[in-house]
Order: sequence, then C-alpha cells, then structure tokens
Amino acid sequence: MTVPSPSAPTVLVVMGVSGSGKSTVAALLADTLGWSFVDGDDFHTPESVARMREGHPLDDEARAPWLGRIRAWIDGRLTAHEPGIVACSALKRAYRRALTGGRPDVRIVFLEGSRAVIQGRVQARHGHFMPASLLDSQFAALEPPGPEEDPITVGIEDGPDAIVAAVLTRLGLPAAGICG
Repeated sequence: MTVPSPSAPTVLVVMGVSGSGKSTVAALLADTLGWSFVDGDDFHTPESVARMREGHPLDDEARAPWLGRIRAWIDGRLTAHEPGIVACSALKRAYRRALTGGRPDVRIVFLEGSRAVIQGRVQARHGHFMPASLLDSQFAALEPPGPEEDPITVGIEDGPDAIVAAVLTRLGLPAAGICG
C-alpha cells in the first residue's frame, strides 16, 4: 500500500457525470495504490436505483441520504487513518462540500470530458442502471469544481492508465508501472 505523505490527501473522491469513467479510474487508482475503494453507486437505495432506471433523475432531497452514507464511509477512512477512494458523481458544489467538509485530506478528482465522448460511452455500455436519457440532466446539474476546491482535473480522452498516471503525478505519488 502506498501511504500518503502528511501533505497528501487520505481520501480521493473521483467525480464526473455518468459515463466519464469514475468507477474504472477509481478502481484502477485504488488497485495501483493499494487503497480501499468503494463505488458511490453501491450506496444508493434500491428505490433510488429503480427511479433512475426508469429515467427519472434524483433530486437534492433524494440524494441527501446517499451523500450522507458516502460521507460516513469517508469519515471512517479518516478516523482509521486509512486511505481510500470513492467514485461518486458529486456533480454540485454543495454535494462535494457535504462529502469533503472542507478537509484538506479529502481531495476531488474531476474526470472531465465532452458530451460527445461521454454520450458514446453511455450508449455503448450494458447492464448499468443509469440510462443514456439521463445524461442531459447530469450535464445540466454539473457544476465543475472551481479553483477554491483545489481539484485534480483530468481529461478523459486518454485511457484509464494514462488518467491514473496523471492523477498520481498531480498527487506527487509514483506512477511507475502504470503506463505501458
């Protein structure tokens, strides 16, 4: 396990719209670092998943308990002094504030991509509860992280290995063995 330095974050929140590659990148990043990984989708209730599967976006009220469960996981990592990575859409600033609590040891990684690239990915994937019809609502809700959030913003045009290497470089962690 790669242990973060005192100035490095303990928890990373890998965020972006549906289809940006959050789960893939976060899992690869966690595997590379030997950190714990959870997918924010696993914190949704069956009712919320059914609602989204039917093509209805969640509103802030429906998201609040979900964000609370993810925040509790993050708090557990911090309390145990164990690093971790969570993949979570975290589209709005308010959602990210709820997750990070302004703590410097929780850092946002924003996977940024064009609507065309992401639309193609969403349409090509199978077995995910989030239908392509909700992509417009995702982009409408997206408030890209501003400089005050000190995000690590990475374009998604390159493959997952290159994205992970870019994140590691930005964190000052070794990226050896990732690309190639």
